[in-house]
Amino acid sequence: MDATTLSELRKPRTYPAVSVLMPTHRALPENRQDPIRLRNLLAEVRRRLRDDIRVTADAADQVMRALDRAAGEIDLRHASEGLVLFAAPDGEHHAFTIGQPVDERVVVDTGFATRDLVADYTRTPRYWLLSLSDHRNRLWDGHDGHLSEHTRNGFPIEPEPIDEAGSGRAARRPARGGDGGGDGERHRQTVREVASAVDRVLARDRRPLIIAGVTRHQALFDEMSGPNTTVAGRVDGSFEGASPSTLAEAARPALAAYDDLREVGVLAELEAARSIQRYAGGLCEVTRLVEEGRGEHLVVERGYYAPAVRTPGELVPMDGMPGVLRGADVVDDAVDDVIETVLEYGGEVTFVSDGFLVDHGRIALVTRY
Repeated sequence: MDATTLSELRKPRTYPAVSVLMPTHRALPENRQDPIRLRNLLAEVRRRLRDDIRVTADAADQVMRALDRAAGEIDLRHASEGLVLFAAPDGEHHAFTIGQPVDERVVVDTGFATRDLVADYTRTPRYWLLSLSDHRNRLWDGHDGHLSEHTRNGFPIEPEPIDEAGSGRAARRPARGGDGGGDGERHRQTVREVASAVDRVLARDRRPLIIAGVTRHQALFDEMSGPNTTVAGRVDGSFEGASPSTLAEAARPALAAYDDLREVGVLAELEAARSIQRYAGGLCEVTRLVEEGRGEHLVVERGYYAPAVRTPGELVPMDGMPGVLRGADVVDDAVDDVIETVLEYGGEVTFVSDGFLVDHGRIALVTRY
């Protein structure tokens, strides 16, 4: 999942676009019931499509086959907190596991039900970690305190093998970087390839970038880096062959320092917006302006959730966590609604530490005008 994919998923689809959402369980014995519940939900989809006079038999068959393929991509024995499946009549299908619970439901509409995906994506801290070395350059996807290797966009990237003395035989030993000669130029070419690949990744999915490697590798990367690349932090040293947990732990201080600076910058931005009357604070005022399409940059505490009740002309926040209130006028989590609306209008969302916006009602907005 990346920001571009999420944006694509939120676009309208041909009816019937089907979304299946189901809470899942991480461990035995609870997760034994998950396959049964999923089969029951798929049976519900089949029944609803069959009974819907707007859906042709061919379209229903396409959607069900797509849903079956999506379900087959998920191993429920290793699930997280929630499962999200999407399918459309043209065979399009998607499957996601997310780290927060979802309400079990089937949605048949002209678009996918992406609200839970948006909430999970925006509330989960994410970053990229690039590990540089003479032998193998690897890109890691950091999220929720863990690292998983990114094996698309050309990664991992290794130097081309040396043609020994023109014999046409590739060298068994990868070349080491140097300051001159063929080896040095080969190393520069490899780093140029790495920098270009990283820049393409960041253009599609912008996150903080942490660089790990010895000083000469980092300096060469900086020289070659593209217009979308900004380094958020550095980890000095050789990490060739390091485990994901070792890399994640090494990156932790750099990430903490980046977050501290970012939060100070956000606070300065809010104060500057206040001085030119482009600021709003508190859930009710922020909600009103966001729904008018005026939200440019939303800042919210990461642990802020707020169920609410809509009354004529007013949103009334309630105490408690999402899911505690029921009723036609209940908004399960008004904060997530605000986040999704800001994104729909092309705005930016930034999460900060709990307690950071105590003087702003836990949520604040820089408006477009």
